[in-house]
Amino acid sequence: MVPARWLRAVAVVGATALLMASSCSWQLGIPIPEGVPPPPGDPVPAVDTHAKGRPADQLHDWAAQRAPALGIPVTALEAYAYAARVAEVENPNCHLAWTTLAGIGMVESHHGTYRGATIAPNGDVTPPIRGVRLDGTAGNLLIPDTDGGKLDGDAHVDRAMGPMQFIPETWRLYGVDANNDGVISPDNIDDAALSAAGYLCWRGKNLATPRGWMNALRAYNNSDQYARTVRDLATAYASGHPL
Repeated sequence: MVPARWLRAVAVVGATALLMASSCSWQLGIPIPEGVPPPPGDPVPAVDTHAKGRPADQLHDWAAQRAPALGIPVTALEAYAYAARVAEVENPNCHLAWTTLAGIGMVESHHGTYRGATIAPNGDVTPPIRGVRLDGTAGNLLIPDTDGGKLDGDAHVDRAMGPMQFIPETWRLYGVDANNDGVISPDNIDDAALSAAGYLCWRGKNLATPRGWMNALRAYNNSDQYARTVRDLATAYASGHPL
């Protein structure tokens, strides 16, 4: 079942410090920005997290009412809200809001629509979204290939993958099947959003606190400016008026 798999993924890493595809740095001495954590936005209705089929479909009406004003595809908003709801049920101490996931999704891939990509009703994003080669040039991290190019298509160095831009090794540890199709895919926005939720909760512990939220975002992308951008986007989504 998805929640159990999610918790196993959260537990597997321990204290290992894994980075997403980041090129900047954020130091503990830098003050936490104002407005952190951002507001949680509209409450997500209760859903059956063990439902068969695509569980995020239960949130269609909730998402369809809000998506046009927010500029977020309905399927993507369903995915963010469902991931936040699973986090609330399975890890109530985390306090991860859908607005934070939406802010990350906007920065990483314009909610799965980067360069004309589209999201299918089951959450699959096509064509696959791939980040730059993490070869240590142009200010990027150097991350030697960890998956033989099987997931990211590059057998020399890693690339960030999918709408939430996971690197292959992080995906191997945190990837989950959120839409019950039997495939754990970084190119499915349901899988990617729920996997991101597990990662953020593990790294931030309690995202209702300023330090917890910043620790989670710092682990996702080691950049203070990145965290500020996600904060601003999440705040805008919470208000119902996107930037």
